Amino acid sequence: MVASALASEGKTLTSTNLALTLSESYQRKVLLVDADLRRPALHDVFQVPNLMGLGDGLRNKQEQKLPLIQVSPTLTLLPAGKPDPDPMSGLTSERMKRVLAEASEQFDWVILDTPPVAILPDANLVAAMVDVIVLVVDSGRTSYTAVQKAIESVGRDRIMGVVLNRVKDRDLAAHYGYSSYSYKYGGRYGRSY
Repeated sequence: MVASALASEGKTLTSTNLALTLSESYQRKVLLVDADLRRPALHDVFQVPNLMGLGDGLRNKQEQKLPLIQVSPTLTLLPAGKPDPDPMSGLTSERMKRVLAEASEQFDWVILDTPPVAILPDANLVAAMVDVIVLVVDSGRTSYTAVQKAIESVGRDRIMGVVLNRVKDRDLAAHYGYSSYSYKYGGRYGRSY
């Protein structure tokens, strides 16, 4: 699961890049799921229709095949479908658990792009159904308090890693004490390079 504390921190781009890397560079079968049922975005990234998707399948009283879109031979997309103002019952359903279980049997990787965890409870509920979480943090905007709240929401032990997004070169240079053009290195004999 790719999550963030707040909206617009880059989780959709991060989940897309992760899916593309695993599927294209490592030739693994990847299912990328748009689990942000309130504000779906992956269909826009891949420029595909969002007429039906995960949300529609979860809301439907009769189980049916979910509309998977083959993006490449190794990458498959499950769009969210029509936006749902209250997706809680679908995301917490037994059907959702079965969808994830079946997907994990058919694909090497199942990546879920989710809503913000510090704002809505949707992603917190999905977090209980996944193996690990990648937390995306906007370096220039997200407060420490929001990041802490996100970590508490999903559980520190569930977080596999953090993507620090939108870091500016000048911020790194100031933090490490060197400019982007040159830096001093004190070697064994005190020489500068």
